[in-house]
Amino acid sequence: MSVQFDFHQIDEVIHGRVRLGVIAALVASGTAEFTGLRQRLEVTEGTLSVHLRKLEQAGYVTIEKTFKGRRPLTRIHLTEQGRAAFRSYLATMEALIGRQ
Repeated sequence: MSVQFDFHQIDEVIHGRVRLGVIAALVASGTAEFTGLRQRLEVTEGTLSVHLRKLEQAGYVTIEKTFKGRRPLTRIHLTEQGRAAFRSYLATMEALIGRQ
């Protein structure tokens, strides 16, 4: 007998390709610079900014804006809430494919 999977359990904030990429990149390091993250994900500045704003509003990341010399430097930090949300997201995906 198959178990019904409730797809409403999928965290839509993380589930988008770019946002999932951001969270996955931050899980290992905890912090990334905006430019490096943009290059790694191969997206435009505008696209990354929109997705970071959504992650920030959900409390999954914090954004720190400083300067390195005269150049602006933006760092993105994964929050503990973001790390927990990612673990939950992975558990949900495992349940979806029947691993749990």
